[in-house]
Amino acid sequence: MVTISEHGWIERNQQYLTAAIAAVRVQLDQHIARMTGRQVSNDSAAELLAARGRCAEISEAISPQPALEILCALFRLSSFERDILLLCAGMELDAAFASSAAAANGDAQRPYPTFGLALAAFTQPHWNALLPTAPLRHWRLIEFGQSGGLTGAPVTTRPLRIDEKILHYLTGIQHLDERLANFVSHVTPPARLMPTQQGIADCLVHSWSALPKPRPVLALSGPDRVSARLIAGSACRSMGMTPYSLNAHALPSVPSELHLFIRLWERDAGLGSIALVLNCEDADVTPTHETQCNEFIERINVPLIVISRERRRIENRSAIAFEIARPGTPDQRTAWKAASLESVHGLNGHLDRLTSQFSLNLSEIHAAAAEAKVASDSESAFDALWDACRKQTRSHLDALAQRIDCNSTWNDLVLPEEQKEILHDIVAQVRQRSKVYETWGFGQKSNRGLGISVLFAGSSGTGKTMAAEVLAGELSLDLYRIDLSSVVSKYIGETEKNLRRVFDAADTGGAILLFDEADALFGKRSDVKDSHDRYANIEVSYLLQRMEAYRGLAILTTNMRSALDAAFLRRLRFIVQFPFPDAIQRAQIWRQVFPKNAPTCGLNPDRLAQLNVAGGNIRNMALTAAFIAADRNEPVGMSHVLLAARSEYAKLEKPLTESEIAEWTEMSTTLEEGENAERHS
Repeated sequence: MVTISEHGWIERNQQYLTAAIAAVRVQLDQHIARMTGRQVSNDSAAELLAARGRCAEISEAISPQPALEILCALFRLSSFERDILLLCAGMELDAAFASSAAAANGDAQRPYPTFGLALAAFTQPHWNALLPTAPLRHWRLIEFGQSGGLTGAPVTTRPLRIDEKILHYLTGIQHLDERLANFVSHVTPPARLMPTQQGIADCLVHSWSALPKPRPVLALSGPDRVSARLIAGSACRSMGMTPYSLNAHALPSVPSELHLFIRLWERDAGLGSIALVLNCEDADVTPTHETQCNEFIERINVPLIVISRERRRIENRSAIAFEIARPGTPDQRTAWKAASLESVHGLNGHLDRLTSQFSLNLSEIHAAAAEAKVASDSESAFDALWDACRKQTRSHLDALAQRIDCNSTWNDLVLPEEQKEILHDIVAQVRQRSKVYETWGFGQKSNRGLGISVLFAGSSGTGKTMAAEVLAGELSLDLYRIDLSSVVSKYIGETEKNLRRVFDAADTGGAILLFDEADALFGKRSDVKDSHDRYANIEVSYLLQRMEAYRGLAILTTNMRSALDAAFLRRLRFIVQFPFPDAIQRAQIWRQVFPKNAPTCGLNPDRLAQLNVAGGNIRNMALTAAFIAADRNEPVGMSHVLLAARSEYAKLEKPLTESEIAEWTEMSTTLEEGENAERHS
């Protein structure tokens, strides 16, 4: 037996199929002869022997075997079932078969194969070949067609058709059934995995190759499902299998459709070396969907790799579990060098900064490197690469939190020097994490407490959000405000799940997380009086653990520091108290609040500083005054600010005191007289 090239095999396979169909055609002709009372000629018998001999000759000469022989052996078809399949294939491949079928059926209106025709024409017939549990129908190799538009026709007279996928397979063309292809996508393994990931892929290969069939389920769990998919694809490639990925949410919900899906996949997996990578999402999973997914995993008998965030419990089928962590610093450094170091100049020496800030998988590293190569013509290579990494990580968080554009600078921040020094210390710790934790070895002592968590405490409008923007701008990181309404849930366990999703998504890029008004979520842990109190305490404890493990910077803001749990405060790295601005600070804010392009006239910051409000209120008043002045086509003056101040104080439900506006009374009177005159005119 000689193994030949793919093109040569296809040609010889088609020769085999042609000879096999010719043998069936001869049997039809012999049946027609018997129906018409003619004797079967010696030439016909010789032609049948020649066709079968031709099949045997081709089968012995090539490797692998012809597709028809592989299919018959796989599904254990009898010679009678084989002839039925070839009869249906001949109808699709040979135009003359229709007239022969009509003559064999004795009816010109029935130019198609039927089971009754097969029983009469072929040798060694058996009725159970047509049972739903028999291979032809169980594996959907053939199907019933319409019989002249009539329903309820006997099964022996109903048309038979070969399944399109099976027809293509017999001709030597391999493809995935379109009823499956619409649900799955091809997994393209990378040319090279990270070293640690390659070790896991090798373990997957060993688990399947060393154990007898049926192969166990390989369960990959962890936060980095993209890496798990690449590892699974690489392992399948090493074993000569083509991997396809299926999202568990796409599984058919109707039981009969799910069973058909399983059967078709098992059929295609038998005909070709394919494996299924099932991606089980953890979010928004209903009990019905979970039951359906478990049934699919336990029933389908194909090479199966299951990917999920949490380790799945598989009860009725053997399984081997692997934990897939996000790539560590050594793996990322290796991947960066392989992906970009040779072509992106200036990267060498900065890898530590990249790997300490961003935790990217292999796909994201390649994408960021490719983007940086394009952008490096207009800006420095490292800055371009840093921005490319930020963009790669945004997709993880954009659906969970609000990204804030950071335009504020240190000059915009009006705070006492003590608070500014703490903010600068925060920046230094974020920048030097790699040196302290890894190079100096502090991270090897313990994994706890390595996160940098900060509390910004102070009344509304004192600059807490602006300070977060300044830090994000200084560190060239994205700032995300966490919407507490989407995190806190009345359902037990949902708050932890939502927090986990946020922190997992943020971990990839070390984004700055801003939990606004955090006392609503991180308040004092209550005494346990009922089950709700117990679960509320569990939520707080879970948050404390994630805060300590988070590799980025988490900022919590509160208007009431006293509302926070003391145990929670002990675990914070920094606490910054934002004081209410005094008159000097308010005057400085007034000096900076109007942009350079805004026309002003006669503004007196010291006099405006008599308004006893916080910086956020000052910004609101400046903006309102600007609109008033713009509508009057005038530069912004003290009178416009006075009107804005009245509006802002009314919103605060706070009266303007005489001491705050004593020197503005004359301006206010003049402005009101002008307004009245304009109104009367």
